[in-house]
Amino acid sequence: MRVHWLQHADFEDLGCIAPWLAQRGDEVSCTSLQQGEAPPSVDSFDWLIVMGGPMNIYEYDAHPWLRAEKALIRSAIDSGKKLLGICLGSQLIADVLGGPVTRNAHSEVGWFDLELSEAGRHSKFFGGFPPRFTAFHWHGDTFALPPGTQTLMSSEACAHQAYELDGRIAAIQFHLEVTAANAREWFQHERPAPARYVQPPESILASLDHFAGNNRLMLQLLQGFVS
Repeated sequence: MRVHWLQHADFEDLGCIAPWLAQRGDEVSCTSLQQGEAPPSVDSFDWLIVMGGPMNIYEYDAHPWLRAEKALIRSAIDSGKKLLGICLGSQLIADVLGGPVTRNAHSEVGWFDLELSEAGRHSKFFGGFPPRFTAFHWHGDTFALPPGTQTLMSSEACAHQAYELDGRIAAIQFHLEVTAANAREWFQHERPAPARYVQPPESILASLDHFAGNNRLMLQLLQGFVS
């Protein structure tokens, strides 16, 4: 497939998604929005992956490219493309679909359990996930559910963590793609203040087995787009 991904920060890449795409032989391209690159034509890709980033989806003054990005997402949805949104990406897609994005009651940074809902246990993309598993989180905002979607999983700190639509759109609030190397680099750029659901970097980075488990689930999610 022709896969295009949207980057919002120099230090946030595809993580474990990149080698999976390379192994498949997919044609992969990228727009680095933070570098001022213009989004591509919607006709140039089959699958759009919208990654995370440290900004909020409504910070138009600081990041004017957000409007063009949302227009591309709208066009991709209307054109029947496949879409995957991760963290900020899940919020951007939700906003375009009519699910408002607001500040969550708690920032969530670190390893926290997710529990699948009944809909999640029967979903196309997440039905094969464990009913309860630990995932890496890094977000302060959250999305309301877009029309036509259901809550597929939730955590103690955040009610809406994933949704899917039409068998071709999937979005997660958390970060299954992040490797231990990715996380180490992120903490070089930002160290969130301790809070109820914010763990210290040292304890996060010590959980190497969690990163490996998350990456396996990421590949399982990706397989749902091609099977």
